[in-house]
Amino acid sequence: MYGFRYNGKHTYDDFGITIAEKDVGYPEKKKIKVAVPYSNVEYDFSEIYGDQTYTERPITFVLNVLDRHVLNDTQRVNAIETSLANWLMNSGGKQGLYDDAVPGYYYLAEVESGLDFEELWNHGRLTVEFTAYPFMISEYAEGNDLWDPFNFLTDVSQVTEFNVNGSVDVTLYNMGAPSLSPKIEASAQMEIIHDGTTFNVPSGTSQSDDFRLSNGENKLKINGNGTIKFTFYKELI
Repeated sequence: MYGFRYNGKHTYDDFGITIAEKDVGYPEKKKIKVAVPYSNVEYDFSEIYGDQTYTERPITFVLNVLDRHVLNDTQRVNAIETSLANWLMNSGGKQGLYDDAVPGYYYLAEVESGLDFEELWNHGRLTVEFTAYPFMISEYAEGNDLWDPFNFLTDVSQVTEFNVNGSVDVTLYNMGAPSLSPKIEASAQMEIIHDGTTFNVPSGTSQSDDFRLSNGENKLKINGNGTIKFTFYKELI
């Protein structure tokens, strides 16, 4: 039965709750504009540091509150509502929100404000609004060879692990909206040249915000000897 998984539980599998309504909102661009006095010119500095930034996104579910196994009354309905409220509000910050209708992706979300419960004697409707990270995140790392979840509209088949013997030119594709900082696993110290900038990669596992994969095609030159692997997950609006 359709629902969502959050904070270790599923609406239907654990509570027998069905979804009456769903509204997944979109993030908005954070625009930083400066108008030139006495002119019609306006400059947009929103991407001055490389990326367009976005606001968080709202995700709202309306839950049908009732027990499918017993005859419901007001007390039973309120007991279920209390159980749901404690489950949803006690997440300890943003956690993965997995919508059954969007397989292969999850949102990082939290219920920040109060819930809205409408009691209708022997059943009820609980409105839950999540505040989520702007992008939904793939459950599968780029470079996986899984066929069933492959989407010809949004995915690309690519290699993310390379053998380096002196120098090698490679291409990585970030098919998501924002730039990403991949985790890098190198068997020895190496050097990566990307967009004219040189990055030193230590032996072992590392990750740095200084080295980011921009949206689309990223051509890299890797200097060194050994193996190197890039791990990153696509993020879509």
